[in-house]
Amino acid sequence: MSSSPRRPLPPVEQVRPGLWSIPVPIPNNPLRYVLVYALDTDRGPYLIDAGWNTDESYDSLRTGLERMGTTTRAVQGVLVSHIHPDHFGLAGRIQQESGAWVGMHPADIELIQGRYVEPGPLLRAVWDTLQMAGAPPDEMEALQQASMPVLPLVGATDPDVVMEDGFLPDVPGWDLRAIWTPGHTPGHLCFYDERNHLLFSGDHVLPRITPNVSLLDEDDIDPLGDFLQSLRKVGSYEAEEVLPAHEHRFVGLRERADELVSHHEDRFAQVERIVADGSCTAWQVAAHMEWSRPWERISGFMRRMALFEALAHLRALEVRGRLVVTDQNPRRWGPTT
Repeated sequence: MSSSPRRPLPPVEQVRPGLWSIPVPIPNNPLRYVLVYALDTDRGPYLIDAGWNTDESYDSLRTGLERMGTTTRAVQGVLVSHIHPDHFGLAGRIQQESGAWVGMHPADIELIQGRYVEPGPLLRAVWDTLQMAGAPPDEMEALQQASMPVLPLVGATDPDVVMEDGFLPDVPGWDLRAIWTPGHTPGHLCFYDERNHLLFSGDHVLPRITPNVSLLDEDDIDPLGDFLQSLRKVGSYEAEEVLPAHEHRFVGLRERADELVSHHEDRFAQVERIVADGSCTAWQVAAHMEWSRPWERISGFMRRMALFEALAHLRALEVRGRLVVTDQNPRRWGPTT
């Protein structure tokens, strides 16, 4: 039986004068593509995000830039919203080809070595977190190794521009400001264009789906709390349109940010119901949470992400005093009363 053909990507599109949206494919991923935004200037183009480091992705980016009348060799800068491979992966290749600067928040810069160059310490931290979460012994190794296949899809490079909260990237003709929005990653950035009232939201605010927010190890204090605070932060901006990294552009930033906050409040209530009758491990909680598909059908890296997102919800409820840790090794949470 032949496999069904892949759905075509959206077209390369001019969003505003001097601003283009370029869909770059993500291999073997239900998201299908990341939207790279190219800003035209009198110096050459600047990119917001870059895509995975595959030849197919590179060719799509190159073709998109040619459509707007330029080339990958002319790129002057790459503003990376966060460290994940579909955003950071091609940055090194573009930098090597064009000499472009690469900018990222320092909290994500700190992760590059351990994620993509020498992942040994990360793998040990993931193992410890899986044990703490109560993962079954027969699933530990597969879950620990689940992210390793993406290593070749990132051309790791050391960013040469550090973009803190409020940083003003040097992009001629554009009035961009970096907004630090931790949660999805510790150093996630959105970019607001004051002149055109546009928000480039990365993975922080998406039109239909919610980004994964994980607790990866004991050094994470409250990533979901950070995410919710970051939603309230960007919701205060007057954006005429939101340009996310996935799905499609949309209007109604404040309303969508409020929806995402409400979604997680519902998830908090769901987690509290699960642990109401006794203490539970994160694995037990994850197995009873409502996901886009039944827990039994979630496997590999997606299963690990779901488990670590359950951990993030438990930690947030613990920080808020709504749950308490009742046991260790594996860790269990229970109601406060």
